[in-house]
Amino acid sequence: MAAGALIAAAPAVVQVLVGDRTVAFYGELHFYAVGFSALAAATAAIGLTVVGARRGDTRTMLIGTAFAVMASLLALHGFATPGVWFGNNGVVEITGGATLPVGALILVCSVLPLPKTVADVRPLLVLEAALLVTVFALGGMALLWPSLLPAVPAPSSPAALTLLAIGLAAFGILIARALRTYLLTRRPVDLSVVVGLVWLATAVVPALTMGWSQLGWWIGHEVELDGILVVGVAVAIDLARSAQSRPLSGDLSPAELVAAEAEYLGSHVRALTVTLAEKDAYTERHTRRVALRAVQVGEELGLSAHRLRILAIGGLVHDIGKLSIPDAILQKPGPLDDEEYAVVQQHPERGHKLLAELGGFPDSVRALVRDHHERLDGTGYPRGLVDAELNLDTRILAVCDVYDALISKRVYRAAWSHGQALAHLRAEAGMAFDERVVEALARVVARDSTVEQQPAAIGQVAFAAS
Repeated sequence: MAAGALIAAAPAVVQVLVGDRTVAFYGELHFYAVGFSALAAATAAIGLTVVGARRGDTRTMLIGTAFAVMASLLALHGFATPGVWFGNNGVVEITGGATLPVGALILVCSVLPLPKTVADVRPLLVLEAALLVTVFALGGMALLWPSLLPAVPAPSSPAALTLLAIGLAAFGILIARALRTYLLTRRPVDLSVVVGLVWLATAVVPALTMGWSQLGWWIGHEVELDGILVVGVAVAIDLARSAQSRPLSGDLSPAELVAAEAEYLGSHVRALTVTLAEKDAYTERHTRRVALRAVQVGEELGLSAHRLRILAIGGLVHDIGKLSIPDAILQKPGPLDDEEYAVVQQHPERGHKLLAELGGFPDSVRALVRDHHERLDGTGYPRGLVDAELNLDTRILAVCDVYDALISKRVYRAAWSHGQALAHLRAEAGMAFDERVVEALARVVARDSTVEQQPAAIGQVAFAAS
């Protein structure tokens, strides 16, 4: 992240240091440089539009529309370069200032709920075509009849600064969404989208505050091209993997980390879940359900993207220490005796040690594995920790672990109803379990349409450890 921040900030630093210098470049340089930028944006637009249309993916289509509009504005911007085919004109200034803000506003729309009229790709194809025709028609008429154009705002004028504020606000939303996605996935390709968006936001500033004779104006064009290329390549990589470009659409949910751990959490996590499934299929399914509930509860309680990622990994591997538990105990078709239960109680420490030996797992994940059976009142194991020694992440995992154990059918007992499980957790809230976490879990379960809501009852007092 530090490296990404430095790379993202580099163009802005260069602008501050040398942007005000006076230069005199030829119009042909601008013509060909902007033409290449338009070509890059057009290539991204075509790829996104074709893939989105084939898959019926409206989000990808909207992103393609944003790139298509930017490509058309860039093409006009380059075509109208003074001194090549036309003299001084307002088209080059208007298109240069509008390209990035307009593109950013369309990209922001990619995460908004779509009206039913554009719920499939055909209306979006019509919309994209209409926008392209409109841009080129208006631009062509303005070049042929310059008097049609209103007065072009000067750089740093109130109108230009208003457009700058709109553009930066739109890019701010995009950058925040892309950064959240990166914090969830930690994929370099997602970080590159953040960097590319920062570069595009940086390029908006000289486009609206500087003129043709300032070096910063020209640097802005280069930064704009680089940003389009970086974001376009990242999108292409995602599409090649048959996936949406999640940093741009910004709708990756923590639950998807659990469902697709190989793609978002890494092959090392996937390897452990596969190994656990081979050892004991029930335990692997249990860990996946616990991880899913844990990230849902964490999101309900407002945990950051980084902590949700830790919860997802911790949930998926929290019982990995059971790999060292003998099958005769782990798969025993009946209740465990005291000696066998003592062996099972070793799995948190064994899991913590295994992850340390394997490497690649942060301390926060290993702590979740070791402490998920601890209780606020000190009755848990393996260390008998108490209230102040247990962070919120551990409390969440502990509650979700118990909840899933209770609603799961075992050979030696029937599954509890969801109402009975929640009632038990509420009875222990404030003592063994965190009350905030229990109530957050209740809200999550209440919204889950796959859960059959049953009346609560505490008629059973037997407790089954997971």
